[in-house]
Amino acid sequence: MLLYTLDLALTPYDDAWALQKRALAARISGELPEDLLILVQHPPVVTLGRSTKPGHLLASAEYLEAQGILLREVERGGDVTIHEPGQLVAYPIVDLKRHKKDLHWYLRQVEEIVIRALATFGLECARVEGLTGVWRLRPDGTRAKLASIGVHARDWVTWHGVALNVENDLSTFNHTVPCGIDGVEMSTVARECARAGLSAPSFADVQHAVTSAAGDVFTISPLALPTPLRALLEQASA
Repeated sequence: MLLYTLDLALTPYDDAWALQKRALAARISGELPEDLLILVQHPPVVTLGRSTKPGHLLASAEYLEAQGILLREVERGGDVTIHEPGQLVAYPIVDLKRHKKDLHWYLRQVEEIVIRALATFGLECARVEGLTGVWRLRPDGTRAKLASIGVHARDWVTWHGVALNVENDLSTFNHTVPCGIDGVEMSTVARECARAGLSAPSFADVQHAVTSAAGDVFTISPLALPTPLRALLEQASA
């Protein structure tokens, strides 16, 4: 089995959201014959998942708009999440009928992808019991969150995904209670590597590591999405 990959570079959230929906429909119908990993960065956007609680958005829609920050309510699970340039967002369009029909299992696999990817740079990260995502557990006993996860599925095909802070400045996070966790400290791969005395990997290196880890975790081989299939997804929006 293959894992098609599609690098959208810096793409507006709404465009990538629409492409996800097209890819989801194509995966369900079989027009997209293999799983797909969409990789992207977004301009600043706040997304509100289905579990967002009152008070977790600290700024009004009008204020965010004035700052050039989009606000979107989305289908995924989870609470409020931020996307901004320098953050790697990965949207796996995965048919769980070919893997395991269990969304809790799937969440753990997505966490595992990030944990394995960062371990290749010597940055050891982990899960925190009861909290979805990936964390850096520091030697001094403190912890910081590096990756947030929120997913949705239809007919056992997944969409939405994981946001990994690589080298973003985290400024957009000031407008929320990230993931609805009071007192959470958000950090980036670059910052945590600096704290640990490690060389920070490039964004491209992190993207490559995530792609490779996704193939390993799901036991499928990454391959760039063939041009005819990319054209199929793009034509669907016309």
